[in-house]
Amino acid sequence: MTYCEYINTISGETHDLHKEYHDNHYGFPIESDDELFERLMFEINQAGLSWILILKKQHNFRKAFDNFNVERVASYSDDDLQRLMNDPGIIRNRLKINAAIENAKNILAIRKEAGSFRNWLDMHSDKINSLEGWTKLFRKTFRFTGGEIVNEFLMSTGYLPGAHSPDCPVFEQIKQIKFTK
Repeated sequence: MTYCEYINTISGETHDLHKEYHDNHYGFPIESDDELFERLMFEINQAGLSWILILKKQHNFRKAFDNFNVERVASYSDDDLQRLMNDPGIIRNRLKINAAIENAKNILAIRKEAGSFRNWLDMHSDKINSLEGWTKLFRKTFRFTGGEIVNEFLMSTGYLPGAHSPDCPVFEQIKQIKFTK
């Protein structure tokens, strides 16, 4: 079952959260480093949990992590780590919180190399044509990034196909966005 088909099998608040994400975010290209960082961190925090939990906590995550401002998160201290570990509105997993801080620092280093996280992804998308290649690069560059996390991050940001089935109206919308860029 594709994500597009899954949306039609759920109801209530869960449906609304999934549908909003499906229709407006999933598979769409992202330009901003902060938004790319946010999506990577959402995928990392989802590991071992349900996506709906992340969607329900997304506003709490943004507040706790300064809207995923890369520079701010990269400068977090031990006090910030403790603050996050005590925040019931987010996933309080020390490994995932440490990954956020270290990955923000790595994105700052990427900016020195490529100008932006987006440029770095674009630069590698010309060379890497498999999930295995992407996963190897991400594991070398970032913390807490296995194959499933990398796959979902790249699919959700438009770098890998499969976010939407061809008969989904959003598929055509994304195709038009990519064509005009």
